[in-house]
Amino acid sequence: MRKLIASAFVSLDGIMQAPGGPEEDPTGGFALGGWMFNYADESMDMSASGFDGKDRELVLGRRTYEIFEAYWPYQPEEHPIAKTLNAAKKYVASRTLTKLHWNNSTLINGDVESAINALKTQQGPDLQIIGSCHLIQTLQAASIIDEFNVWTFPVVLGRGKRLFSEAAKPSSLKLVRSQTSPHGVVMSTYVQDGEIRPGSFPVDEPSEKELARRRKLANEDM
Repeated sequence: MRKLIASAFVSLDGIMQAPGGPEEDPTGGFALGGWMFNYADESMDMSASGFDGKDRELVLGRRTYEIFEAYWPYQPEEHPIAKTLNAAKKYVASRTLTKLHWNNSTLINGDVESAINALKTQQGPDLQIIGSCHLIQTLQAASIIDEFNVWTFPVVLGRGKRLFSEAAKPSSLKLVRSQTSPHGVVMSTYVQDGEIRPGSFPVDEPSEKELARRRKLANEDM
């Protein structure tokens, strides 16, 4: 079975809205689009974390699809990211779209969890979610995502669309890779690690001296 991988740029407070530019996604009055721009450098391997879609099939939410469809097909053919994204097979989850104009795109407009589970059983490269916060939240709650690539930037945005919502399913993750860029971006990869295993710190039994002190205080209060 092939994996479903989610990759996201997030702020330190978990917001992933409009990292690439001011006009990318201003919904909800978000005015800080392009917040990742000044932190990008050559140490960031976009391909390793699936952000360029190389050797993967894409799974996108409606908003991210519309942002990508309006931009990447119109970039120069020699642009490495445009080349891979334009060529990749794309599955788009939407309840409102009826037609897709970006090449190699297929619409998923029914039960998205069942559709993605079915795709995972098919032969082919791994499935890659880029952006698409609402889709990530839906699929995380259904325990369908196998791996998270989370790049955390040293900014606090305060408000906007978040990677995980209050409806997220509690689960444990295992850190399998981590690297920090010269500009302080923490690039981490997590895989599923089962349920959360709560515990507590051991409480030491009080010494005889402490018990005597407590008895003395109790007698004084009487």
